[in-house]
Amino acid sequence: MTIQILHYEFLGPIKISEWGPPMDKVVYIIFGRDKSGFIPLYVDESDKTDQNDFFTQNDNFKCWVQHAGNEDLLYLSILPLWESEERERKRIVDKILLKYRPLCQIE
Repeated sequence: MTIQILHYEFLGPIKISEWGPPMDKVVYIIFGRDKSGFIPLYVDESDKTDQNDFFTQNDNFKCWVQHAGNEDLLYLSILPLWESEERERKRIVDKILLKYRPLCQIE
């Protein structure tokens, strides 16, 4: 399954509880879900990670859960960018932030 954000095809969304490492260079979006669909809560980029608690240790995790209702209602979509530089991923994140203004984004 994919979801289109701007003109990018993100993989997912999947329940965040179903995610497991490793994760390579990506832009990722955390969503909540309601009757109307997926609601962007947070967007960021990441270099490679093998951490099992990558998402639960995020400073914004409590905000995600608060807006979603519980951890089981959090969803993840990723845009794999294996050959990318951090600068390129941050540019995509900034474009998504401007358009969608995720609820748990700390400015």
